[in-house]
Amino acid sequence: MKLKKLDVLEHGRTRRLWEEVFSEDTGAFLDYYYFLKTRDNEIYVLEEDGTIFSMLHLNPYQVKVGEGAFAAHYIVGVATAEKHRGRGFMRRLLVHVMEEMYRRKEWFTFLMPAAEEIYAPYDFRFIYVQGHEVLPVKEGGQDPVSASAGKKDHVPAKMEKKDCASAGSGAPVLYMDAGLSDAAEMAAFFEEHFAARWQVLAVRDEPYYQRQVFEQQSEGGGIRLLRAQEGLVGMFSYSREDELEILEPLYLPEYEEAFHKAARGLAGEGQSEIKVYAPAKPVGEKGGIDVSVVKQDGLHAPGGEGKPLIMARLLHPEYVLAAMRVREGYDMDCSFAVLDSLLVQNSRIWRICSGGTDAGRIRVRETEDSEGVLTIAALTSFLFGMKSIEEVESEDGVFLSARLREELRKLEPLEQVFLNEVV
Repeated sequence: MKLKKLDVLEHGRTRRLWEEVFSEDTGAFLDYYYFLKTRDNEIYVLEEDGTIFSMLHLNPYQVKVGEGAFAAHYIVGVATAEKHRGRGFMRRLLVHVMEEMYRRKEWFTFLMPAAEEIYAPYDFRFIYVQGHEVLPVKEGGQDPVSASAGKKDHVPAKMEKKDCASAGSGAPVLYMDAGLSDAAEMAAFFEEHFAARWQVLAVRDEPYYQRQVFEQQSEGGGIRLLRAQEGLVGMFSYSREDELEILEPLYLPEYEEAFHKAARGLAGEGQSEIKVYAPAKPVGEKGGIDVSVVKQDGLHAPGGEGKPLIMARLLHPEYVLAAMRVREGYDMDCSFAVLDSLLVQNSRIWRICSGGTDAGRIRVRETEDSEGVLTIAALTSFLFGMKSIEEVESEDGVFLSARLREELRKLEPLEQVFLNEVV
């Protein structure tokens, strides 16, 4: 069985396996994926005599971490033909691409798992939690985000342009679906009003939103824009594969009611509620996740269920550490060993310290003296704020001296994460 990276012209050969394993995906979605996404992604396969038995796709993203950014790859399309499962094909592909990304000096890789237990043995850990709530459609229904929202204005389900309603303030709002020509404006709107709120996120530039328009259309939806006299005031993605679902609404604070009206107006005949998905905001210093209602300057954070969605695997922890900061008013200086059983070249001892002209920045260098040991998986959970230092210390393979434990508390975790990419 030969492991091979396909030439771009060969990418279409994997569609048959995708259709076999991911049978829930529609033909429209696969047409989009194989027309657009496979133009610049990488596909690794195991094949024999020209037949592909297993595959793994790496889709490129630019990811921002703190004040730094790097070219990352999202892992998707991990699949093995049913009669060839249980032979270690996935492990072989996964370890190979992690070693390749390590050689490229990528900071980490990420994915949306079908099940946590599939990827945990490869030291992937959850770093992003998505909130979920239900918005009632019926007139007079109690809105879980804003119980004072007014009655629903009827907006036709099929809207291309020039449909309008009013914001809560009475200002006219125009609702329309985005086209490719709107991508630059959407990117500028996100950058101006929302980008600074997250420590970790995929860079949302013009090409990002152009791809997003195509992706949402392939799922029977689109990106709905909210326009007022001053320009773009809100946007959200929606899909209609089964029932209407809304993803990551972003709007200026005074246009919350306009968002509700736009969402309700898209509901189909007989639909009583709309599922809304948006980032759940982690709070506190101990890494716990609080998915209670958080509305800050128009950032919609739902109050329903919180579901861990995206897992990450550190490839170069030293780069992530160097992008982090120390809590205000503190200096730190400590060292610890990192153990990585899969990427053994990652098993090194790092000294991290702050101070100097930019007191909050972290400086990282290799050293010989260690005050403790962290596994690569435990370090991931800690750096991204998903576990407290006490929770991390209870994991197998972790040892922290009392001084190291107190020094690590001074790190600002990367808990403000917005990585909800699905392909």
